[in-house]
Amino acid sequence: MKPTLKLVMIKVILIACFASFSAFAQVQHTFKLADSVFLLDNKPFQIISGEMHYPRIPREAWRDRMKMAKAMGLNTIGTYVFWNVHEPQKDQFDFSGNNDIAEFVRIAKEEGLWVLLRPSPYVCAEWEFGGYPFWLQNIKGLQVRSKEAQYLKEYKEYLTEIGKRLAPLQINHGGNILMVQVENEYGSYGNDKEYLKINTQLFKDAGFDGVLSTCDPVPALDGGHLAGLLPGVNGIDNPAQIRTLINKYNNGSGPYFVPEWYPAWFDWWGTKHHEVDPKTYANKLDTVLKGGISINMYMFHGGTTRGFMNGANFNDSTAYEPQISSYDYDAPLDEAGNATAKFMLFREAIKKNLPANQTLPEVPNAKPAAALPTITFTKSTDIFSLIGKPKLSEKPLTFEALNQPYGFVLYSSKIKGGRKGVIKINELRDYGLVYINKKLVGVLDRRLYQDSLVLNLPAGNVQLDILVENMGRINFGPYLLKNNKGITKNVTFNGKEIKSWKMYPLPFDKIETQKIHAKVSSQSAAVLKSASFNLTKVADTYLDMRKWGKGLVWVNGHNLGKYWGIGPQQTIYLPAEWLKKGKNEIVVFELLKPGQKTLTSLDKAILNELKSK
Repeated sequence: MKPTLKLVMIKVILIACFASFSAFAQVQHTFKLADSVFLLDNKPFQIISGEMHYPRIPREAWRDRMKMAKAMGLNTIGTYVFWNVHEPQKDQFDFSGNNDIAEFVRIAKEEGLWVLLRPSPYVCAEWEFGGYPFWLQNIKGLQVRSKEAQYLKEYKEYLTEIGKRLAPLQINHGGNILMVQVENEYGSYGNDKEYLKINTQLFKDAGFDGVLSTCDPVPALDGGHLAGLLPGVNGIDNPAQIRTLINKYNNGSGPYFVPEWYPAWFDWWGTKHHEVDPKTYANKLDTVLKGGISINMYMFHGGTTRGFMNGANFNDSTAYEPQISSYDYDAPLDEAGNATAKFMLFREAIKKNLPANQTLPEVPNAKPAAALPTITFTKSTDIFSLIGKPKLSEKPLTFEALNQPYGFVLYSSKIKGGRKGVIKINELRDYGLVYINKKLVGVLDRRLYQDSLVLNLPAGNVQLDILVENMGRINFGPYLLKNNKGITKNVTFNGKEIKSWKMYPLPFDKIETQKIHAKVSSQSAAVLKSASFNLTKVADTYLDMRKWGKGLVWVNGHNLGKYWGIGPQQTIYLPAEWLKKGKNEIVVFELLKPGQKTLTSLDKAILNELKSK
């Protein structure tokens, strides 16, 4: 064959292959609602979905988690979209790195998975402020989840940005997003149908023109359902009950869908880790699937709520309950993305209910995990050596007034000594370390309704410092707009208000290790410690924090989340994706045990060990 003829034939073959690939890539699917089922390309389709959230999984691991979803038998994944992740400050949007929700959806398509998208501005999700950005509280008169004009304006601007990136990925535009959820469990908060209609129009204006749905637990269906949208009912798995309820709110017909079926539950500090019997729940899943019900399990894979993004619960009958960093959730896929016994039982339940001749991929092997060498910290700097220029005010300012979303604020003032009395912090939110002349004299904890200390002050002028931690804004219930952080009212000594405050912001939004050195001005103050460690190979590991007190950990610039000796979580998951061969950097901010100098690790998590202190 002549070279020129050979080149021509190769070119023809390449053009044909490209045309074939393009035709495959541009296949148009349809998704519709029938009287009792969903129709995918005009054929009955049962959604078998599992929830997992892109910010809770390292971007480098998104694809692996999706392969695990396929291996368990899921055909769809669900995810919220998190407003405070994408607009951390007003008009400053971020869709990069781990926030690249569009790429998350596209990877799902490449892995053969459909997507249930939940871009409501309110998500709950055990997430800081239920997904709302902190700065909404600085707009006077703004009312979330209402027709209030300022809220609707900010909501519309946010949803427009989301629509630009995700509306083109809907199934009716050639993408893999099957359905889009309007609002989120709204019936648990209100019952304003006009507000829900405005929501629906905002979604349509943002380009979401496919199937729209709502999502509410049984007691809240009346308030959260809007005629014309597919109602989903959360938290139940009795097929007859599901059909009866959805028929009631959907003109006597289906499809029948459970947007949140709970195979377990989340955890908060100081409470036992939640677990359920996997066999019992595998049987429940089998019953639901046999009954022809479509389902989204919450969660299939929880992952980790890193940084400062954990939420909290609080209402009139329960104490403040900040959630832990691990979002393991006793889910079928554990925090590190490995199959559990529940995963394998759920896989068998799903296999029994698959269409004839359909098989599942093999389950990938568990990721390797290993303990690191013991880490010794040689550099440390206490908070009094870290603080920069203060902000001044007669009264203490909240985090919001300081335009600080998360982290810590050090409040400092001078008071007259040589006397004994009670210092009281009115409306402390949420955790305060009290220092006199840079010495720790007490700790106050909102969970325990603590706001006062008896102090015996030394003679002379006394320096009073209060280091306050935001432990997570409320994410559910009636107090969403009572979420200011810091010292939110005032501080008194023997009933007299202390005035003239200096406030030192410590947001820890980034860690500059070069500022950590051996400078310590207080032996009992909270301290920032740094060290390095070398690896010849990388694997998942779990930092063992049982000898430490309370704080946060960063590795190679990644904020891994919070630890607290009270449990139940005693380890911090460190994914292999964020480690590297050679030198690695670790930083710990420790509040209660500044003298701790070594850190060990394990090859498995400890998520159910409670301590009294």
